[in-house]
Amino acid sequence: MAGTPRVLRAMNDRAALELLVAQGPLTRTQIGELTGLSKPTASQLLGRLEAAGLVRTTGNVTGRPGPSAQLYEVNPAAAYVAALSVDPGGVTAVVADITGRVVGERRATAGDGDRQDTGSATARVVTAAVDGALEKAGLAREDLHGVVIGTPGALDPRTGELRYAPHLPGWHSRSLLGELGDALGAPVVIENDVNLAALAEQHDGSAQDHDDFVLVWVDEGVGAAIVLGGTLLRGATGGAGEIGYMPLPGAPLARGGPDATAAPDAGGGFQSLVGQPAVLGIARGLGLAPADVTEALADPGVVDEVARRLATGLAAVVAVVDPELVVLSGTVAQAGGERLRVRVEEELTGLALPRPQLRISDIEGDPILTGALRTALVQARDAVFDTA
Repeated sequence: MAGTPRVLRAMNDRAALELLVAQGPLTRTQIGELTGLSKPTASQLLGRLEAAGLVRTTGNVTGRPGPSAQLYEVNPAAAYVAALSVDPGGVTAVVADITGRVVGERRATAGDGDRQDTGSATARVVTAAVDGALEKAGLAREDLHGVVIGTPGALDPRTGELRYAPHLPGWHSRSLLGELGDALGAPVVIENDVNLAALAEQHDGSAQDHDDFVLVWVDEGVGAAIVLGGTLLRGATGGAGEIGYMPLPGAPLARGGPDATAAPDAGGGFQSLVGQPAVLGIARGLGLAPADVTEALADPGVVDEVARRLATGLAAVVAVVDPELVVLSGTVAQAGGERLRVRVEEELTGLALPRPQLRISDIEGDPILTGALRTALVQARDAVFDTA
């Protein structure tokens, strides 16, 4: 029942733990001041959390008059999570403790999966990546509280089947989620990679001050994540934001559809205009021979053409969604940087009536892994920090 001493204690426990995660080590007095609890209540709270293995002491405050005050922090060993990013070449896994500190990382490819002796080829690669990250951290599978995997495409909530990712063979089995959970011995969540990048941007990057925004991922593949009212829009089949399939003037239609049984789309749609291969093709058409998209987008002519094409696709998205902000992410956006952003903004001005802000992602490292790790940590803390 709401308002009972047990419920109130649990609420205070959670508030204190969230403070320690957000601000780092605090004294009993600081926790009391920040939560509004009396000194005796704060002392009881810390004693309770320490006995439960959720907090630990970590030295004393020094250099101030009077007795030194003991510092408390969240016990990093209270739980561990794994976050994974999947691409056609393999799987990257990181393991972190409950505070968010990464303690192990490993990249695994199909060849690494051959060393595993059970499960499907996909499950073997995933377990090889997770086991490698756990080994670097000195941990084992039984230490994991949860796993979040970011992958192209999306799980259809009606069938449990991965759609919109025909280029990922082996990831379309309806039993894969259960198989991975059994292999790793922990709950597994599979989430669209661009959605995870948007969550990272919403909490740690360029979209922190916006509840309505679109993240457009421009890389080898192209996709979008749509956040409205602070909530991620998924769609009936999980396919909201699959703008790589979007038909546009000058692009071949994306034939074949999103299902695993269909033939790959052969690069049709918006993706065929602005993905990495298209950028390299634009450069070659101008007589250049770039080694990669960074080198290609060093040329103003390439930037102009990519900006024109990007703006055409963005205009369709903006006309439907009317976001406050569009964030450009992925290797093409990062390689083009501010010069590409400015040119896209100029091109977009004449194409769309709504005028959203346009920013380049400023997430350090892999935004997909960052979003997967944040998601895994939120889920773990919701469970571990619940002392009711």
